[in-house]
Amino acid sequence: MAGKSRIKRVEPLKKDLPIYPIGAAAKLLDVHPRTLRIYEDEGLIKPHRQGGRRMYSQNDLQWLACLRSAIHDQGISIPGVKKLLRYATCYEIVECPESVACTCDAVVDRVIPRKMHLAGDVVTAKKLQEEEREEREKNRKGKDKNKDKEKASKSRKIE
Repeated sequence: MAGKSRIKRVEPLKKDLPIYPIGAAAKLLDVHPRTLRIYEDEGLIKPHRQGGRRMYSQNDLQWLACLRSAIHDQGISIPGVKKLLRYATCYEIVECPESVACTCDAVVDRVIPRKMHLAGDVVTAKKLQEEEREEREKNRKGKDKNKDKEKASKSRKIE
């Protein structure tokens, strides 16, 4: 046994692992648990269920913090956020910096459906996550090009 260490290496928790019950999540976000239930009723978040209990992941908390920012700091109503999510990703709505938007694990993108993979298949999950990021970036650049074309056509009409 000499030379072999018995100490197991502790890996950090996965950001998509639901470990926070609703009370803890509400405290971390400084909101009432009823607020989280309202967001769930409105379809803005879908917490994991263990038995009858709602459980939230770190990604859920990050999305909820962005959602709260959109509602309270930017003054977007809940129905407004729901409508915007049909046409844009969360980072476009909340106006995250590009450096954050492209690497955020909590990104909510209802335009690009999530791809299925086996639970625990880390390699495939990372690959799919990277493909989704590339697709979002491609869509984002395409939208920017369309806006530039619209501006150019409007300026030609004015002349």
